[in-house]
Amino acid sequence: MPHINLPAGSPGIRSLFMFRPETAGPLNLLAQTLLHNPHPTLSAGERELIATYVSSLNNCKYCSTIHGAIAKHQLGNDGQTVKQVVADMETAPVSDKLKALLRIAAKVQSGGKNVTEADVAQAREQGATDIEIHDTVLIAAAFCMYNRYVDGLATFQPDDEELYDQMGAQRAREGYHSGPLKLKKDGEVAEAS
Repeated sequence: MPHINLPAGSPGIRSLFMFRPETAGPLNLLAQTLLHNPHPTLSAGERELIATYVSSLNNCKYCSTIHGAIAKHQLGNDGQTVKQVVADMETAPVSDKLKALLRIAAKVQSGGKNVTEADVAQAREQGATDIEIHDTVLIAAAFCMYNRYVDGLATFQPDDEELYDQMGAQRAREGYHSGPLKLKKDGEVAEAS
């Protein structure tokens, strides 16, 4: 049960965006810029993996599940890689560069000052650029905020994996400026908006 009166049937951050559209605009723009817009070197799927990983470290069910679904679709329907990154990033089938960036993201998640020169040097040794390091830190920091926003107000977080998959497909396709999926009372998708 949400701590405040949120629109019924809208999961996670979407209900918060509907409740407070004035704050939704800049938060959506940040997500669009960090995760969906073209990037010089990191794919949208890699950036979504960083968001998923940080959200899983924060135990944010909604954000880890939805961004995992978006990552799956951004990675060519590869849900197994997403699951492996969340379960054990070190053995997941991702590049050594992405593993180094995920290590930095984990350090940010536990506290920004935990990122060391050695962490950055290791990422650089694996080919990470300054913009990739910057954007990894910003994605991790932003998702600590998004996770705490979603969980701090006890938003509705459905258990239906298919629903997350449908929302993830929409976000992967349309980005963060499109509207939410419309849900029936039982959590089923009525229509996309």
